[in-house]
Amino acid sequence: MAQVLSVQVYISRKRCHLTNLEKIPCNPITKKTQIMIKVGDTLPPASLQHMTTEGPKTLTTEQLFSGKKVVLFAVPGAFTPTCSNTHLPGYVVNFDKFTAKGVDKIICLAVNDSFVMNAWGDSQNAENIMMLADGDASFSQAVGLEMNTAAFGGIRSQRYAMVVEDGKVTVLNVEAPQKFEVSDAESILSAL
Repeated sequence: MAQVLSVQVYISRKRCHLTNLEKIPCNPITKKTQIMIKVGDTLPPASLQHMTTEGPKTLTTEQLFSGKKVVLFAVPGAFTPTCSNTHLPGYVVNFDKFTAKGVDKIICLAVNDSFVMNAWGDSQNAENIMMLADGDASFSQAVGLEMNTAAFGGIRSQRYAMVVEDGKVTVLNVEAPQKFEVSDAESILSAL
């Protein structure tokens, strides 16, 4: 029975990536659905954590996105292979190209704590990238872009990238499970 349920969840999530990305079945038993954010939607109110020299600081989505053009990319976890070898480095290397296209800020988000995100940013020379922690996955769940990795790490963020202008999503690229094809820095640069 457990194998069948995991196959059903995988199929549901895969189907989600092939349609308009609007509804993801959260639980095949209860049939409750989660609405995934889409282009044209406003980000929901949420709080995220950022490490400062004084320690962790909580920032709201309003503070982060109001009146700004922001690229937000999310990864399943800090220090993981794809995230560390290609995803984050692509944004670090292309930072100047983003600012030349009018981007005010680039944010990297993961369901980790702010200490881990800060250490990961330091190890990747990502001083121009704002490393944000979604420690309890509340933001990821609010935008419908969470995934359950079970024993690997529990609830995590899916891999995606979005462009947010004054709080409104203008570009949203969500990766299919275990893929890295549409949320990379080059794809987002070409969408700007």
